[in-house]
Amino acid sequence: MELQEIWSSFLTKLSQSELVESCYRKNITGIPFLYVKVNKTDVSAWDDHGFSIISACSKQAMFQKRVTVETNFVRQDATPQFVYRHRFYVPQEKMFCCGNLCPDCIRLRKRT
Repeated sequence: MELQEIWSSFLTKLSQSELVESCYRKNITGIPFLYVKVNKTDVSAWDDHGFSIISACSKQAMFQKRVTVETNFVRQDATPQFVYRHRFYVPQEKMFCCGNLCPDCIRLRKRT
């Protein structure tokens, strides 16, 4: 599955960041959560740049793939560990022609 490759690439890139001590993904009731442990000296830097680092690593992992990402902050532990609801998903749009002459057929879409 391509999403597994994207997750693997994303976690590798995120763990290579100088602010991140460790990171991993955990599924709870089917919802993927991202756990990022930060060095105690870099907590304020992560507060300022955490979303931009996660976003940049996500963009690199999704490069040339039809996938989008959604990230929401959940909580911060005292360790300091940050928890995000982070998921990659395929947009809900038709990607092939089913042959039923649908009004939103992909064959009729203009390329930009």
